[in-house]
Amino acid sequence: MTFSVPWALAALLALPLLVIAYRRALGRAARDQEALRRTGLVPVTRSVSRWQHVAPSLLLGALTLLIIGAAGPRATLETPRREGTVILAFDVSNSMQAEDLAPNRLAAAKVAAKAFVAKQPATIKIGVVAFSDTALITQQPTDDPLEVDAAINRLTSHGGTSLGQGIYASLQAISGGKLNVDDKRLKNDPDSIDIGYFGASAIILLSDGQSDAQLDPLAMARLASVAGVRIDSVGLGSPEGASVTVDGVTQQTALDSAALQAIADAANGRYYSAVDSDALSAVYSSIDLKWTSVREVTGLAPYFALLAILAAATAMIVSIVRTGRVIAA
Repeated sequence: MTFSVPWALAALLALPLLVIAYRRALGRAARDQEALRRTGLVPVTRSVSRWQHVAPSLLLGALTLLIIGAAGPRATLETPRREGTVILAFDVSNSMQAEDLAPNRLAAAKVAAKAFVAKQPATIKIGVVAFSDTALITQQPTDDPLEVDAAINRLTSHGGTSLGQGIYASLQAISGGKLNVDDKRLKNDPDSIDIGYFGASAIILLSDGQSDAQLDPLAMARLASVAGVRIDSVGLGSPEGASVTVDGVTQQTALDSAALQAIADAANGRYYSAVDSDALSAVYSSIDLKWTSVREVTGLAPYFALLAILAAATAMIVSIVRTGRVIAA
């Protein structure tokens, strides 16, 4: 245990003086009583019992606790808690401008994701990945929901879609940058690629499912599964689709639910057919949270103050029961 104001402990040196003063007061009271007895007077006395010193001792203990509390005691404690990591992987390709979800797919995804973030406990760290042709970790996993919301608000649409890149960047965020993928091994034997085990982690893939890049999303999903990371995919848009005009070019885009379902199946996750904050909340309950011990410096002053109050209150109760007065020797 350490103290933030150690010099306050010097007040403890006064406590022996209080004990000496108390014993002298008891001695004077005994001598006065003896003097009255010798004069032939019979004073009204109370019987001496072992309870006589209880109330003063409790008061002395209360004062000791208050002095220690004033010195700012601190201790480093190991606190067990359950932790997990969730990566929100957003498809930010041009197709996410389609308005078959109001006001458009990307905006709807942002609303649902922020509702999900607001419901998570502080022990869940959330990161944000944005992917189109390539992928970028826009927010490393954090327990600060304001930082996550800010990262979500910054997302804008551009380029094509690479679901594989999105999963790759998400695994990089979870593994702390330890992922180094050999394309041949990834395609032929993903089980042989060791990036560690992260069973308390999950990826929420928010996309319309239309992928047009080389990195195989199913192989990446299999790699996630080997690492203990589940992927829950959220389909954005409608099967009928909608048209999107970018730089004067109009293209038709529709939800590819089969691709997203296959990714979820490969990574032991679930597929949600629409953006639904309640459905996203169910993702949290499926994460296998892990127990960890966190060493934290904890201030103990409030506990010492509480004990001092209890000791003083007990002293008063004992004194009232014994003598009828609040404090008496």
